[in-house]
Amino acid sequence: MNFLLKPLRVIYVVYAAATFLGIMFLILPPIFLASLLGKQRGGNIIFYFLRFWAHTWFPLVGMWVSRKYECERDNAPCIYVVNHRSYLDAAIAVKVMRLPFRPLGKVELSKIPFFGFIYRNSIVAVDRSNASARARSVREMMTALKAGISILMFPEGTTNDSDQPLRSFHNGAFRMAIELQIPVKPVLYLDAGHRLPHKGPMHISPGKCRVVFLPSIPVAGLTLNDINTLKQQTFDIMEAELRKYHHYPTLQQVG
Repeated sequence: MNFLLKPLRVIYVVYAAATFLGIMFLILPPIFLASLLGKQRGGNIIFYFLRFWAHTWFPLVGMWVSRKYECERDNAPCIYVVNHRSYLDAAIAVKVMRLPFRPLGKVELSKIPFFGFIYRNSIVAVDRSNASARARSVREMMTALKAGISILMFPEGTTNDSDQPLRSFHNGAFRMAIELQIPVKPVLYLDAGHRLPHKGPMHISPGKCRVVFLPSIPVAGLTLNDINTLKQQTFDIMEAELRKYHHYPTLQQVG
């Protein structure tokens, strides 16, 4: 059976890559034109082309993205905090998050030919090795939030390849939420790690990609002294909800 499945997997991976790149090259010219309109206005337009890409690519490769709201839907800007299991997460975000929004992303990916141009015109890039660059990224995110543009952050800082629901969170999203008095909205990507796991692109597979929107966590009245409390509250809520959908070893079983 494995002998038969291996060539089918190769065909699927090649097909998924070809359609990914084909649609990307199709939207590259209008994205270039939109980029001339500036970071905010042009960036907002770019996301409509990216959404077209996502709405086209996911069905073509047999991935069915669904949204579940365990909260009221609103249009107020917020800081989305999302668990990070896969490189597929960014593509899912383009498909399901309310526009306009900007994800925070690693500056290194902006160096990839063609894709890098789209990437750096649609995200807030952060260079964690450079203090002044980090400060510039924070200012850019704050400007976006004040303009009514939501920010999406992966508070784990990197993809989680552990056997636990989450890695520990960094402070950035929670500091910004408190400083600007903008609520934190936890979001769960439940199946991205199964669709494109850390084993590599040869293990990409069709199937469901469920997204769950949890109730916003208010920050009204909180001060910077409450960063750790807000961070732990968000972590606990997201971890508990993730354990409802997937089995993970308990902390007592780990090690």
